[in-house]
Amino acid sequence: MCSDDEDIEVVATLDAGRRRVRHRCGFEWAHGEPPSQPRQQARSFELLKARFPRAEDVDPDRLEHVAGLKKRYLAAKADFDPQVAAYWSKYQQVFSPEGLRTCDPQLLKDFANSEIGARPGNQATFNSAWNDLGEAAAAERTRSTIAYLLYGPDEVPLEDRLQHLLDGTKSFSMTGFKEALLTRVLCVMCPDRFLTILKYTTEAGGKREIARLVYGLELPAPESVNWTPGRLIFWSNDLLRTLAGEGFANQQHAAAFLWWAKDRVDG
Repeated sequence: MCSDDEDIEVVATLDAGRRRVRHRCGFEWAHGEPPSQPRQQARSFELLKARFPRAEDVDPDRLEHVAGLKKRYLAAKADFDPQVAAYWSKYQQVFSPEGLRTCDPQLLKDFANSEIGARPGNQATFNSAWNDLGEAAAAERTRSTIAYLLYGPDEVPLEDRLQHLLDGTKSFSMTGFKEALLTRVLCVMCPDRFLTILKYTTEAGGKREIARLVYGLELPAPESVNWTPGRLIFWSNDLLRTLAGEGFANQQHAAAFLWWAKDRVDG
């Protein structure tokens, strides 16, 4: 306040790129963000993940019962709809960096309203926003939303990029392109990882309800402190995928089994 930047000199270089600087009046201070905050955030992230329920927490008798249901299911339904693989392959090209830049906008709108491989439910909010914005603007927002989810900054975990889009904190976010559609994008682009169960919690049966009904696990409520929905979506997916195990044609097949088993596990 007593002069301008030309009267400030660097006294010493500190850790994490910070500097100790001094004004000609004699006042000194450290310039730059303290290095401890990112490490604290990383520790918090890992501590929360370590506290999340694990496959080992399931009662052995329950696991044995579900294994019997799985054997019965696979004997009756040994494969899954073959058209899904072709559809996934098509949209893997659409959602590639080059594909997102150049694809026909109608492909993006069609994806939001398709039920092939995974049903996102009624997308009235998205469709209304698309019509209000106009095709060009709506397509650009949808492209930016998908690009941030898939190709955003490496230093931001994918779980947290998902959360940013769920929160709507990014100015480019497409209205209505939320949990079900974002998860559906992940199912397409990471077909070996993501189950086609598109909601964390829902009355009809999301990941949380399936974990409780099939495996007897109580997953955190989405409104719980520190358990952001973005993280819960990822961690519950990985937990259920581990519990479902091998033997399925793909993750859509495994998801179909879990959906089927939730109504039969007590039978």
